[in-house]
Amino acid sequence: MEIDKIKKSGLLQLVGNTALIKLESLSQLAENEIYLKCETQNPGGTVKDRPALYMIAEAIKRGDLKEGMTIVEGTAGNTGIGLAMVGSALGFPVKVVMPEGADPMKHKILGVYGAEVNETPVVPFSDERHFFRAGKKLGTSSPDFWWSNQFDNPDNYLSHYKTTGPEIYQQTKGEITHFVTAAGSSGTIAGISRYLKEQNEKINITLVDPDGSTLYSHFHTGKHDILGEYTMAEGVGITRDTENYLAAKLDNALKITDQYFTSLAYYLREHEGLVMGMSSMLNLAGAFKVALEAPKGSKIVTMMCDGADRAISKLYSKEFLKTHKLDSSVLSHKELKKLFVDLKT
Repeated sequence: MEIDKIKKSGLLQLVGNTALIKLESLSQLAENEIYLKCETQNPGGTVKDRPALYMIAEAIKRGDLKEGMTIVEGTAGNTGIGLAMVGSALGFPVKVVMPEGADPMKHKILGVYGAEVNETPVVPFSDERHFFRAGKKLGTSSPDFWWSNQFDNPDNYLSHYKTTGPEIYQQTKGEITHFVTAAGSSGTIAGISRYLKEQNEKINITLVDPDGSTLYSHFHTGKHDILGEYTMAEGVGITRDTENYLAAKLDNALKITDQYFTSLAYYLREHEGLVMGMSSMLNLAGAFKVALEAPKGSKIVTMMCDGADRAISKLYSKEFLKTHKLDSSVLSHKELKKLFVDLKT
């Protein structure tokens, strides 16, 4: 089964070719143009549909994934949903291993696609119960399983190198000056950064890192030191090198804590009627900070990689925010700008 034929399969025709929109309110505040790549338009609702489709298609092409086999992945949810969607369309059962505490909506969506979900405790990567290690153990336990291995499978980043990067460059007419995003498996930032740098080496690539991750530390010091203990943003931040992360072309890294993207989320809901998922808000917080410091005339692009449906129980829950001592007050234009201008990264 070739990828062109796979793309013609039902809703899979809708993967990719998503819109790029300008955020007027934040662009005015930053005095630079800020754009969102709307990956929520993919049929599975997230940016992860792209690598899910491409990884499966390439595995079929190589003969690694054959009829009758089961797809297995360790995931915080969205890659699993993408794999479950594509697997369902092509007739492959899917098993996912997820850390406990993921948004309940992810479980429901996985269930709709018929995926089997196995939960593991939230533990350090060194622990054998970590969702990646548990997923790999399951995925390599039978010749009837295909371990998709999103963190180290180069087809993850190649999906963005071949599709997302070219789309962004074309949609900005080659005028993009900065690209900003967080990293989980790192496929998005690796693929897009490599493509954009090939078009124009001067395009600045900035990684946004949350608490509990080590990529900010690794970029600046070469060491994987964990800074902060917790982020509510699911599926972003890692504590080790992965093949996809090592493929990224980075110019800078910022650290953004949950309070900053929470404040931005409630500002946007009030002033622009826009609600998004937690990793999307983390991305946008990083892009806003970059836009405030970039030369006038800059065009900054980031990823709307997931929707608010994946964040209802956390980011848009006053009870959850109160429990984690996060303030959901709606800031004025002036207050929001000062908050981010004063942010030390």
